[in-house]
Amino acid sequence: MARHEPASPVVRQIDQQFLICSICLDRYCNPKVLPCLHTFCESPLSIRPSAHPSISPGALALMPCVHPVHLSDCLLLCRSPTWCLQNYIPAQSLSLSCPVCRQTSILPERGVPALPNNFFITNLMEVLQRDPDPRGAPPAPLPPLGAATGQPLCCPNHEGKVMEFYCEPCETAMCRECTEGERREHRDHRTVPLRDVLEQHKAALQHQLDAVRARLPQLAAAVGLVAEISRQLGQRRAEAEAEIGSSFEELEAALRQRREVLLRDLEATCAAKQQVLEAQLEVLRQGQESILSSCAFTEQALHHGSATEVLLVQKQMGERLRELAARPFPEHPHENAQLEFHAEPEGLRRSIQNLGALLTTSATAHTTVATGEGLRQAVVGQPCSLSVTTKDKDGALVRSGGARLRFAVTGPDGAAAEAEVQDNRNGTYELVYTPRSEGDFVLSILLYGQPVRGSPFRARALRPSDVPPSPEEAKRRVKSPGGGHVRQKALRRPASMYGSAKRKENPIEDELIFRVGSRGREKGEFTNLQGISTSSAGRIVVADSNNQCVQVFSNEGQFRLRFGVRGRSPGQLQRPTGVSVDTNGDIIVADYDNRWVSVFSPEGKFKTKLGAGRLMGPKGVAVDRNGHIIVVDNKACCVFIFQPNGKLVARFGSRGTAERQFAGPHFVAVNNKNEIVVTDFHNHSVKVYNAEGEFLFKFGSHGEGNGQFNAPTGVAVDSNGNIIVADWGNSRIQVFDSAGSFLSYINTAADPLYGPQGLALTSDGHVVVADSGNHCFKAYRYLQ
Repeated sequence: MARHEPASPVVRQIDQQFLICSICLDRYCNPKVLPCLHTFCESPLSIRPSAHPSISPGALALMPCVHPVHLSDCLLLCRSPTWCLQNYIPAQSLSLSCPVCRQTSILPERGVPALPNNFFITNLMEVLQRDPDPRGAPPAPLPPLGAATGQPLCCPNHEGKVMEFYCEPCETAMCRECTEGERREHRDHRTVPLRDVLEQHKAALQHQLDAVRARLPQLAAAVGLVAEISRQLGQRRAEAEAEIGSSFEELEAALRQRREVLLRDLEATCAAKQQVLEAQLEVLRQGQESILSSCAFTEQALHHGSATEVLLVQKQMGERLRELAARPFPEHPHENAQLEFHAEPEGLRRSIQNLGALLTTSATAHTTVATGEGLRQAVVGQPCSLSVTTKDKDGALVRSGGARLRFAVTGPDGAAAEAEVQDNRNGTYELVYTPRSEGDFVLSILLYGQPVRGSPFRARALRPSDVPPSPEEAKRRVKSPGGGHVRQKALRRPASMYGSAKRKENPIEDELIFRVGSRGREKGEFTNLQGISTSSAGRIVVADSNNQCVQVFSNEGQFRLRFGVRGRSPGQLQRPTGVSVDTNGDIIVADYDNRWVSVFSPEGKFKTKLGAGRLMGPKGVAVDRNGHIIVVDNKACCVFIFQPNGKLVARFGSRGTAERQFAGPHFVAVNNKNEIVVTDFHNHSVKVYNAEGEFLFKFGSHGEGNGQFNAPTGVAVDSNGNIIVADWGNSRIQVFDSAGSFLSYINTAADPLYGPQGLALTSDGHVVVADSGNHCFKAYRYLQ
């Protein structure tokens, strides 16, 4: 029988679930009902070895099986032929084992053909096989259960007897004679009326039906949500397409405008040059004509004139010739013919090729997880962090950032607490919040508007006195404000911090010279400035990290230049941190999030980049006496040495606490011996290496005493080899000799520091420091 494929999805589902024989895996053919109430085709059940003498009794028969498949009950069945058996049944056998439930039943005397027909299945197949009305009328409705089963089930062992009892142990229906006869098989089994069992089964089915139907609202909500996301996706695509078109139209318009400006300039420049040359030509030609005419007249008089005529013109022509001989003529060109168009299209072409990016992720909220101590406990007044790791629908880690993650913290009084989301650009995010009171806080984390797994969370905020941290815990909590992790604030120390006799034992009693900047985005304003450097030409260069730019000032603090725009293309900046100036005046910038080092001209014009593909998080940079560029990689915990052309010379360091290891190194300086000085932030020390990266010595330990550090950052070396270190966590500047012995500190009491970062010495001998927490840089007089 040809297989009929229904068009309707609902009818197709009915066809696949109810009208397929579990033996032959095809449409039922004369379906028969076994006493256990399972239905099968008559043909597979009625095979006898007499029809296939090659099959021996007791063997597993698969006849003939061309496309075997494995089922859960480990049977080998066949897809298309209807000659497969679950068990071989000898001709003399009066029993049959159900292929589904393995229950053995007594066969009727006339064999399988005498088993009851399943009229419901038969009628249902007839309805589904009817062709729909050619005029477009809908197909006939499915038959009701009562209509399909108009005939009661008859006992296969007692012809004409209706099965009205049910054996619970055997799960088999039977007639009354099966329960009363002398040879009844169920003599020791409990039998009940079939109608009672029917009610139980109906109740069980109704319970399952209700449970399944209860899922419909959830599915409807899910359908609505997915449809809305699909709609939003289409809308975002249209918006992105419009933005792409608008951006490139603006670029095209800018190019056309620039072309017109260049053409106008070309015309004006050429006209000006031509005017000068034409004026010169006019003078030269007039002089040429005067000389030619005077010469011709004089020659005519000499060769053909009479003595009287020669005497008459001698005086006049003599004066004329003397004047022409002495007259100055503009014999040298007053202009040149140079008029060229000079451009650098290669850089622009590369920028255009990398222009724009489609930001998206495959992250889903229901698989994304949040972890960290901050999910359950926090300390009042202290930043508390937790991590979010985004995953896709299959639970695989998402490796890119930029997901729309919202973090909201609600206090016990219902007010919103201070919260911040930091994107690590690798699929993970750091969430930071600062509770201002005790009690239970609700943390809501939404990814693309949907709660991540477990959100909302509840965390309890305790007073600091209730959670005394150990020294090791305090050490682990120190994080760099510029390292892309937790922004923990440094100590804002009052002016009296140096009031003890021990602290004032050897201070440098110098005063603040000037302070430049405040929080903002304009020229001379900063947001989280990081590195600072100076040049021999009297310039101070500052890396304005969160404003994605570099600002240049004079040694007196006067604004000179600002360059840099946010982006991920060469020449653009994405969180600049360290800066340095080489002997040519070129400005070298460590670009933390772009993971490379950019080189700009003194005027701020991009020249090249280096370290791409090698660096993970460049923080500090310096230039040694050989012109090599020293780069401190904060994330990789190592130091790179590059040639100016970008070729790698050496690399040393790894994560750890050993001599050649670092834990979040920050900045670097080079002394007059070409030795490399590195601040090891989390190890609270300063380490010194030779030019080849061999360890020489280190100094410093964790603490607040003289010569101790709480996360050192900026470093500089004066002409005597003394090492000046910015102590970030202690908000101070300390001075050491070339061997690392403590000498003194710089007196900053007049205007206390708040988390100092980069440090440098100006050409006129002052110390400049990037006061990150106060969003400014300061210059102090320094006595060497």
